Amino acid sequence: MFDYDLLILGSGPGGYVAAIRAAQLGLKTVIIEKDKLGGVCLNVGCIPSKALIHQAEIFHAGTDLQSMGIQLDQSKFDYVNVFNKSRLAATRLSKGVEFLMKKNQIDVISGTGVLTNPNQVTVNGERNITAKNIIIATGSRPRILPGFEFDGSHVLSSTDALMLQKLPAKLLIIGSGAIGLEFAHIFNAFGVSITVVEVMDQILPIEDAETVAVLRKSFERRGMTFLTSTKALKYESSSGKLTVTLEAADKTTSTLEVDQILVAVGRTTNTESIGLETLGIKTERGFVMVTDYFQTTIPGIYAIGDIVPLPQLAHVASKAGEIAVEHIAGLKPETHIRPDLIPSAVYTEPQIGSFGPTEAKLQQSGRTYAKATFPFRGVGKAVAVEQSEGLVKVLYDPKTKEILAAHLVGSEATEVVHEILLAKKTELLPEDIASMMHAHPTLSEVVMETMRAVEGWAIHA
Repeated sequence: MFDYDLLILGSGPGGYVAAIRAAQLGLKTVIIEKDKLGGVCLNVGCIPSKALIHQAEIFHAGTDLQSMGIQLDQSKFDYVNVFNKSRLAATRLSKGVEFLMKKNQIDVISGTGVLTNPNQVTVNGERNITAKNIIIATGSRPRILPGFEFDGSHVLSSTDALMLQKLPAKLLIIGSGAIGLEFAHIFNAFGVSITVVEVMDQILPIEDAETVAVLRKSFERRGMTFLTSTKALKYESSSGKLTVTLEAADKTTSTLEVDQILVAVGRTTNTESIGLETLGIKTERGFVMVTDYFQTTIPGIYAIGDIVPLPQLAHVASKAGEIAVEHIAGLKPETHIRPDLIPSAVYTEPQIGSFGPTEAKLQQSGRTYAKATFPFRGVGKAVAVEQSEGLVKVLYDPKTKEILAAHLVGSEATEVVHEILLAKKTELLPEDIASMMHAHPTLSEVVMETMRAVEGWAIHA
């Protein structure tokens, strides 16, 4: 007899969602967590960062109040109050997960778990817990850039940046993925001078070039500096300042003086020292290799979230957890997550929302496609609320009109993208959205107009 039907190692968006789904399906479930319930996302990731973004946008909106003749006294502004709000949001949601564990009768064991046989995890080296099935959901941590190791003072990780209670005057951000640009958005709004260095020739390298160009222009108007095709080589500290040596694509070097450096060059999987090698679970480059239903090479052991070779996103982890648990329970879920149905979201202003391949990817694959775009400025609501910057781009098959991908940049793009994603998932065609009545005035009308552009009859073009 086993202690549990299912043991889950880690309680991030993959682990705790899997646990709740397992309880709903009648599986006796336990979570082992060495830190706080909710993992990185709830405690030092998605949630507190979005709280900071919200506060930053409120602060930045002060310029709009001034345009109305309202004078603002910022002399007593203290960033620590912003920090406190972000921690409050994280604490509330972590406690919410704790409540859900109790509500669903899921046991939670605090400690570090190591796989010691295919049906057993040893906690803190002394307590053995057995289960018929195991899901590994140990997540990831910020990747270290050699020469710029995190010290929490000069060189910051994304976690360190979230915990700042006093902002620097000048900040260098190395890496221009979603994390780096969201922090650029936050800190710039509070008056920090921002320089972003990116080794690739485009910021947000995996996003669509046309939508990224809109965001970059917006950020540059706010005073941010972007150095693409540039490497950060080293830094030296003197008199409280950091001098960073940069190398351009032509190998010429320059220096930049800043107060702090934020390194945001991706994340590293938490797969070492948890017993994978002992059991012979196959890994590649730190990722756990999985087959259908997120099964590892050992029967009864599954892996989900940032430790498998899929986009390291909270919603991907949650969906993978649901699939694995439903398979364990004897249901017939999807065998895997389709990459072209994974939404991407960048919470800057303007926002970027997307799914499916970029134009560059389609061109590289030789896939024939057509595209239609429509600007936010052609939508009444966007103009009325002074959020007319941006566009929607839909890529589709020119013969069948099948939707291949969508790339949005603009107000609430991370919300609006889901209408097109639903159409893609349910195999609707552009004409179905084009002919569907949309409330006026709404931002979602930009989707309707884009689909009408596919059909050749956009009204407000």
